[in-house]
Amino acid sequence: MDTDRRLRFAENAVRRLSGAVRSAQLYAPAHPLVHRSLDALSDSLDQLLADQSSITIGLIEQEFVVGDLPLSKTDQYFELIRRLQFLQIERISFERGVDAAELSTLVLTIAHPERTPGEPRSGIVAADPASSLQNLRHIKVGRITLDERVNTSAADVATIRRLYSDAVNVAERLWDSALTNGQPDPAQARQLVGSLAQAVAQNRTALIALTALKEYDNYTFTHMVNVSILTMAQARGLGIEGGLLREFGLAALMHDIGKVKTPLEILQKVDKLTEAEFETIRMHVVDGAEILRHTPEIPALAPVVAFEHHVRLDGSGYPIGVKRDTLNLGTTLCSIADVYDAMRSKRAYQEAFPTDRILTVLKRNDGLQFDQNLVRRFTQLMGIYPPGTLVALDTGEMAVVVRVYAPDPYRPKVRVVADAAGERLSRPRDINLWESSADGPVLSVLRPIDPKTVGIDPLTYL
Repeated sequence: MDTDRRLRFAENAVRRLSGAVRSAQLYAPAHPLVHRSLDALSDSLDQLLADQSSITIGLIEQEFVVGDLPLSKTDQYFELIRRLQFLQIERISFERGVDAAELSTLVLTIAHPERTPGEPRSGIVAADPASSLQNLRHIKVGRITLDERVNTSAADVATIRRLYSDAVNVAERLWDSALTNGQPDPAQARQLVGSLAQAVAQNRTALIALTALKEYDNYTFTHMVNVSILTMAQARGLGIEGGLLREFGLAALMHDIGKVKTPLEILQKVDKLTEAEFETIRMHVVDGAEILRHTPEIPALAPVVAFEHHVRLDGSGYPIGVKRDTLNLGTTLCSIADVYDAMRSKRAYQEAFPTDRILTVLKRNDGLQFDQNLVRRFTQLMGIYPPGTLVALDTGEMAVVVRVYAPDPYRPKVRVVADAAGERLSRPRDINLWESSADGPVLSVLRPIDPKTVGIDPLTYL
């Protein structure tokens, strides 16, 4: 069974479990609606168990994981989560052959933890409300072990990696569609941005970390995806959510789409561009705005951002002669993300710049080119060492940056993963580098480390 289908079945099973519990709360056990909801739950479990002998629904920190698939956060599971936590149930394993009586016992126990199924209401909470579940033949309940938590974390990272890889592939298809048909596929673009927006809301740190792990050969398409992610991450920090967040993300994804009309020999040129070639490059902002203006179902913000993302507040940039007293917020956030991602990327004609150099460029000219309040916020978001960066500490230890410290972007929170001899730690430890330590001097970051050179995957520590 492919992953998308498994995910649909998994979401359906948890949704129907939640619905069955809700029905059991509202109606008597013999009510037809309760029986109907139990039948629906049974059907969804049969789908999951069609090609495996058992399946586990896990609850970790307000999030459901079915097998190895983390589900999206949603308020519709709030009551189910609350009741499972009251019963101290973190995992429910279903084995093939589970029957209606077992499902009824499970659902009624979760719905009415103050009594066991079949007993009258007493108004007194049982000492162990889940004890009636321990003897079920095909259902096992309990707590999640440390190994299961680690495996779930790995599954979450794998899901985000797959999402990012799929996003780059879709970006390439959008580019090809604009090249051959004169416009990108709006439905594919919206679907892609919807997935990225959801991921930004759920695990922004890991997704931002992935934007730095790009392949040179796919620069055009990874750049499209990265600028979309970094634009939405900034927008989320400003409190922008929902449909407007997705509009920002879609506009950022399409900001360079006009380059489909730029000759490849210019786009891929290694040597310095001539003035005539640079003038051709500059036309991509006009071409992009025109493409998006004539693409159905594309929000009005997208052609604006495509046209303006190289315009600067002081009138520099291009199109030459275009001056704005103020720039659209979507344009400004996209412009910051565009410069940042372009400068940190290693290409045939450019070495990657370190983050502090990039931030210096964004801050130059005393805010005449970029809104310095937004640049400051971006610095607080990314830090000098962005989340997911593997770094060397002045102790010789290796650590992964897990969180930026806004007041001092040079001193993030790190997770130490290897000692000074390079040996992996069985129990990584967290250090706030901005804090003084009673055990010794304040630690600091010496330099970033290329994870490939030491065989460490930083994402698994996020």
